[in-house]
Amino acid sequence: MSNYNKDALFSLIKSLNRSEKRQFKLYVNRLQINADAKFLLLFEALDKLEEYDEAAILKKKITTKQQLSNLKAHLYKQILFSLRMNPSQQNTRMQIREQFDFATILYQKGLHKQSLKMLDKAKSQALDFDEKTIAYDILELEKIIESQFITRSISGRADQLIEQSEELSLQNLQASKLSNLSLKLYSILLENGYAKDEDEIKKIQNYFEEETKNIDLKRLKFKEKLWFYKANVWLSMLTQNLHSALEFSEKWVELFYEKKDRILSHPVWFIKGNTYLLKILYLKKDSVQFKYWYDKLEAAYTILPQNDNVEALWFVNKFNSKLNYFFINPKENISPFLIKDILREIKLHQHKIDNHHVLVLYLKIAAYYFLNKDWENSYEYCQKIINSDTTIQEDLYFYTLVLIMMNLYDSGNDQELDTYSYKTHQFCKKMKNSNIITRKISLFFIELNDLYPHEKVKSFRELDEFLKDSDNQNLLRRNTNYINLRRWIEDKI
Repeated sequence: MSNYNKDALFSLIKSLNRSEKRQFKLYVNRLQINADAKFLLLFEALDKLEEYDEAAILKKKITTKQQLSNLKAHLYKQILFSLRMNPSQQNTRMQIREQFDFATILYQKGLHKQSLKMLDKAKSQALDFDEKTIAYDILELEKIIESQFITRSISGRADQLIEQSEELSLQNLQASKLSNLSLKLYSILLENGYAKDEDEIKKIQNYFEEETKNIDLKRLKFKEKLWFYKANVWLSMLTQNLHSALEFSEKWVELFYEKKDRILSHPVWFIKGNTYLLKILYLKKDSVQFKYWYDKLEAAYTILPQNDNVEALWFVNKFNSKLNYFFINPKENISPFLIKDILREIKLHQHKIDNHHVLVLYLKIAAYYFLNKDWENSYEYCQKIINSDTTIQEDLYFYTLVLIMMNLYDSGNDQELDTYSYKTHQFCKKMKNSNIITRKISLFFIELNDLYPHEKVKSFRELDEFLKDSDNQNLLRRNTNYINLRRWIEDKI
């Protein structure tokens, strides 16, 4: 897997499309910088490389090793300036900020009325799009101008600004409190996984209630509602309350469909909301609702702004969802080109998505091949994961080993099964978040090869009964993010 991220400048250049590269060269010419300018030569040299190679750059004698760092910093800044002027990179927030900057220049030039006029227009736009932080900054500049210069443009102007400032301050405080809560719960989910017992669940719930007890839900605007719904989704995931997770992920997504202009201004959170909604429907195995919300999402694609970040997120969500729908409905027809499409898109977006998402897609591809009894390809993609040179989340690594053992068992490779069952058992003992489920699965495969055929059926039945136990259901849901162990076990009984 190519690692563009080793060098920030190289990663930035590789993210540019043909149009953006052409625009950058035009931008340089408009600046009347000679075509043989060092930083432009550096740009072209880096653009031609497949991997970042400092030695290869220095061989071209564009600059010295001592000056290379400064030259790279200069080039990095010039590319950003060029992108800043590209209409495709513009969004509402940037446009408002631009008006704010222009108004600041007018104020510094002593053109106070012109500045106030522009600020008022920018503030109205900021409030319309729920950009309250920017609106508050605008208000602060308005107050500075009004306090320094007697504009007398509007009667009661001071009172109006004070009232607006107090209201925005309160709203921003609530938004900050809810965004902090959401971020905290999300970090707990990523670092520690699901709550392990009732005491942990109670502790998290008490924390949530304490942080939200003074929140007036009726006064929440778009962004505060968004943070509140997100916090509830993380709380529900932590406590494994799928009913609540579904309720609030639907509210999260519907918030955008109610105000479709917000899809354009906040596309990342729109896609993220859909990602979790579809994930929860996958966990619930609700194929009807899954298809309904996925089709609705696909129809909204034309609304989304066309930029690299959005495209990368869309790619991950799209193919995860397509594979998950197949896992819910294994008899559903699936395009024979789907895997080729996924691999092509991985190569296209590899410098824009983190390796974890790539590895998850690899495991889903491996699971897809396994369901089609293509054990060779399934095994190959599992190997891509466990041999990755990047840090792998331990639950992903564990269930990759489990899928390998399922492959080896079904293909009759007893010798390799012994090797991997021991390897899995050793890894399980080292896991930070090992639990009764992972330990049980690990021991099951250790013992499997030593059993007679009639004993194996009994062993599969015992594991099935164990996994069906209500106390173990929440823990089991973790593995359903990756593979369907239960279905495989049931086939053996």
